Amino acid sequence: MKVVSESFVDQGNIPERFAFAKMDPKSASRIALSGNVNPHLAWSDAPAGTQSFVVICHDPDVPSKPDDVNQADREIPDSLPRVDFYHWVLINVPASTTEIAEGSYSDGITPRGKAGPLSLDGTRQGLNDYTQWFAGDHDMNGDYFGYDGPCPPWNDSIVHRYVFTVYALDIAEVDVSGKFTGPDVLKAIDGHILGQASITGLYTLNPRLAAA
Repeated sequence: MKVVSESFVDQGNIPERFAFAKMDPKSASRIALSGNVNPHLAWSDAPAGTQSFVVICHDPDVPSKPDDVNQADREIPDSLPRVDFYHWVLINVPASTTEIAEGSYSDGITPRGKAGPLSLDGTRQGLNDYTQWFAGDHDMNGDYFGYDGPCPPWNDSIVHRYVFTVYALDIAEVDVSGKFTGPDVLKAIDGHILGQASITGLYTLNPRLAAA
């Protein structure tokens, strides 16, 4: 299998219009909300017998401890262990589908999260990890279904990777229900993956890294 995108190149920078936040030196918070548009994705060479696809985007570079996140007097060290943060969980994509259009699933930020899990053309979308991130925020808390883009800490010492993976499955529907998550889907599709391919984009909100 092969995955490509017209929105960014593999191992290249993700344009800010596809991110949840962008740099804003004039803001007290140092960032501003961005376009939050889902990127274009296209895939080919799916294995024979494919009955559906799953699309998952995750960031494997999220700090495992929040102590230094967005603190003006320090940077998050690159030695800190990192954990996964899921930005998009899309399941039951028909086997006849080979492309997702830019902006078809997300075009802007929805405070308290987009609706789900039912989505376009019979697909379903899981909760992304902004659900947990905003849980204590009075203005933003809610269930965040579908795609919400990059928003790494603006003081992180590493550029974050955003891995978009397409899985070809031997089942037409993934056996999950309710408010499912990325780990729920990965567990449910174990043993049903005929093939997979990924494309990775890079993003930072650290002005030092952006200027490098």
